Amino acid sequence: MWEIYDDLIDSIPEDLTVLECMLGVSWTLVRSERGLGIAKTIKGGKKGAELSNIIGIPLKKLAGCVKSWNMLEASMGQAAINAAFNTPLEVMAITGEPLILSDDPEKLNAFKQLTPEITGKKVAVIGHFPNVEQLQKICDLSVLEREPQAGDYPDSACEYLLPEQDFVFITGTAFTNKTMPRLLELSKNAKIILVGPSVPISRVLFNYGVDQIAGLVILNQQLIWKAVQEGKKMSVFKHGGQMVCIHR
Repeated sequence: MWEIYDDLIDSIPEDLTVLECMLGVSWTLVRSERGLGIAKTIKGGKKGAELSNIIGIPLKKLAGCVKSWNMLEASMGQAAINAAFNTPLEVMAITGEPLILSDDPEKLNAFKQLTPEITGKKVAVIGHFPNVEQLQKICDLSVLEREPQAGDYPDSACEYLLPEQDFVFITGTAFTNKTMPRLLELSKNAKIILVGPSVPISRVLFNYGVDQIAGLVILNQQLIWKAVQEGKKMSVFKHGGQMVCIHR
């Protein structure tokens, strides 16, 4: 179950360190020499965080905390992983194109980009993304959520629904709460898209059945830092972050 985590962590260079970090209400930030990584702040899990004296430790060591069952520690670990991969230079090495902050944060929305492919298909979305219910107009939609909103299925329905889908969109917080390995296994018959700021933009994930990665690269660190300090939620996309989609 830990293989996908270990592969990501092992891919982080030994010489990167934690320069700065912030555990925000909605988002967690970790800065390394490569750039700023972000992950959703998840609460709960095992009581008693053990992290201390974080600044200056190897980034790879903090990244290992993603395997913690204390979800605040795991959030820090996920942000540390993203501080290694979700950076302009690293992503440009994959795409071959420079990243430019778009005036339209929805331009690279993975759901919009895949509209032609998912039309008329069975589609499951893990996590209630903003306006996700609009997809009901074009596909047979099932939204699965740990805290269900109106019309959502509880996340326990994954065991029953995911094997029947054509497309499965999975939130990056599934890494933090440790459900990602099982969700990938259940979705192996579908096209799998990982979506959201918490998703590492790493080709390592293509070895585990992932077909597309839609993650966030921070281009303006100062704006993102300020937005997280102020408790911004989804509007973080409008504060110096650029969505990037890469394919297998």
